[in-house]
Amino acid sequence: MNAVFKIFLSMSVSGGLLILALLLGKQFWKDKISRQWQYYIWMVVVLRLLLPFGPEVSLMGKAYQTVDQAITQAAPLPPQQQLLRNVPGGNLAPAIGTEHHNETVSSPTDDVTTAHPLQDIGVLLINHIWLVWLVAALGLLIRKITIYQGFMRYIRAGLTPVSDIERLDGLSVVAEQSGIKKPIELCVNPLVSSPLLIGFFRPCIVLPSADIPEKDFRYIILHELTHYKRRDMFYKWLVQVTVCLHWFNPLVYLMSREVTKACEFSCDEAVLAKMGCDHAQDYGKTLLDAMAAVGRYRENPGAVTLSENKQLLKERINAIMDFKKKSTAIRLLTGALTLCLMLGAVFVGVYPVAAAVDRTAGKPQAAADKTPTQGNTGSRDYGAQAERYYEADSLPLFEITFPRLDENTQEKWLERLYADGDFAFFSVAVRRLDTNSSLFADFAEKAYADEEMAFFSTLTDRMDEAELELWLDRTLEDGNLAFQSMLFDKLNRGEEFDELEEKQEKEWAEAQAAEYRAVGVTMEGRDYYCQGQLVNIFLDIRPNKSVYTLNMNPKGTVNIKIVRDAENRITGVSHMTEAEVIELLGDMEDPDDKTDAEIIPVDFKTVAAGETVFLGEYTLSDGDEILYDISAKTGNRMKVFFAKDGQNDVSCWSVDNLRQPGEPLECIADFTVGPPATKPGTFQLYLQAPDGPLRNVRGSVSIIPDAS
Repeated sequence: MNAVFKIFLSMSVSGGLLILALLLGKQFWKDKISRQWQYYIWMVVVLRLLLPFGPEVSLMGKAYQTVDQAITQAAPLPPQQQLLRNVPGGNLAPAIGTEHHNETVSSPTDDVTTAHPLQDIGVLLINHIWLVWLVAALGLLIRKITIYQGFMRYIRAGLTPVSDIERLDGLSVVAEQSGIKKPIELCVNPLVSSPLLIGFFRPCIVLPSADIPEKDFRYIILHELTHYKRRDMFYKWLVQVTVCLHWFNPLVYLMSREVTKACEFSCDEAVLAKMGCDHAQDYGKTLLDAMAAVGRYRENPGAVTLSENKQLLKERINAIMDFKKKSTAIRLLTGALTLCLMLGAVFVGVYPVAAAVDRTAGKPQAAADKTPTQGNTGSRDYGAQAERYYEADSLPLFEITFPRLDENTQEKWLERLYADGDFAFFSVAVRRLDTNSSLFADFAEKAYADEEMAFFSTLTDRMDEAELELWLDRTLEDGNLAFQSMLFDKLNRGEEFDELEEKQEKEWAEAQAAEYRAVGVTMEGRDYYCQGQLVNIFLDIRPNKSVYTLNMNPKGTVNIKIVRDAENRITGVSHMTEAEVIELLGDMEDPDDKTDAEIIPVDFKTVAAGETVFLGEYTLSDGDEILYDISAKTGNRMKVFFAKDGQNDVSCWSVDNLRQPGEPLECIADFTVGPPATKPGTFQLYLQAPDGPLRNVRGSVSIIPDAS
């Protein structure tokens, strides 16, 4: 079942519990607590039904965990394990060399391992039930909108604007007293059953007839303007959208009916609070008169009406006659009930989002000799279940099963996940380890030695501050800038890393300048001098070609290069030959070469972990050349790519590089636009830090138009 739908289903159950609580409590507070509170308190339920908020530990989370655990324990074993269980000694581990379950083995029991077609259909339906829910919700919402549009066309077709100056002046006076500055239209339509308010942004009060006594007119106008001022139409449509989304929950229909009733009760109460209790009898008479035409046309939920039906009218008249201001004790009780319901909404919670991680990417098949097996027969086949859930990419069920394995099996699983590069499953497995497990330290050492920053970062999430400090001291001693950057971020000391980085760069520059001086090369600003002569071309390439320094000054008179040995020590300086200069510069002096190139500079001090930076939108044509030349001082992985129509998860001409031991992190590549690659057009350029933060990102992206 889709994980997002699980969350939504839990929201529906949580909201249903709150609806039941309010319906049961209605008999207690019906005539005691403010009608306006009884109206607006439903907003808490609506928010519970629409927003997946809740604490990490909640009633719904516990319920779902119990269900998942029950499924885990009741889930049938894989066919191979079932066969072994039915054979004497069936608890033995599979023989070494047994191939993965993708291999087909003939045996008299083959019919046992064949999946039943009905089971496949059932699984397919369960996995796609979210699609049924979504189609039904959209269909219901479209139907409601269509009905509302038809109702509005019907109403507007019969509208006649009121031209009576006295009536319009009365409307203006009441609107001004209500604090409404926006113009309100006043119209007549003899086909409506009672006065109503229509229009979200161009409000219009529609009367069944213009022949209404002055006193009744004032009450009607004040009632409808109260609806407008409180934005009741928006509230009612929000409830309708909630009903559409939770169409399978019968309790939301009860909620919709209660909100509609409470809307009119609360509006009556607001009118009487403004006009005073002395007007209750006259206001009630206005409602009775308004009901005289009921039955000719039933209003649509998109409008707010003065009266709904005769039963509701009777209840409203009784409420109006009994209206009185609430005491301080009642107001305190109202506040307490509000707080209780809000806390209840939070406590009930939803299906835990962390358990809803939906794994979609495939993973390499592991070798049979790396498959972990359970340590003893008392482990209740949890090893087999973990294997099954891993092969099925069921991350939540694997997470539930993993802590039930013995420590030896857990270690084998972590080794397998690490070898597979399966970061998602490794992450949930680490999260379910005991806090005092020695596996944290073992795998942290392994990830650090292998420079696997993503796995190391997951392990550090379970470390306390003291352990992080010890690891930071070690990285400082080793001079490992990438891991230093990550650990400083974990300790919320990023500014210290920036200062340290600047200090190290300064020290490195000073040491480099001293080495150059030892062979007769000096620096003044950005200019190089060799034995007093200004240098035209200065070149210093490290033996592994991972780092180089190239400086050019047209005013210089000599071309030199630094000579280094295999150990990267400077042994001297030599003049560059003309052939070496030509090889270095290539065709740079060709005036027709790349003169129309568009160069996009890249210069960021920090790119946060997981951040995708937008570098602009560009039009690419057939034959255009794309050149990437971007590097990062620290970081584990960097990606640069173009994407179509803002879909930055679908990349074109992409370079995605991991830092290699002893080498800088770079994205250097060139591409040519045209078939069979993505078709030309307008694309967005992005830079991404998929695995940990990047610092001091420098370079450029060049787009060179096709010269032909």
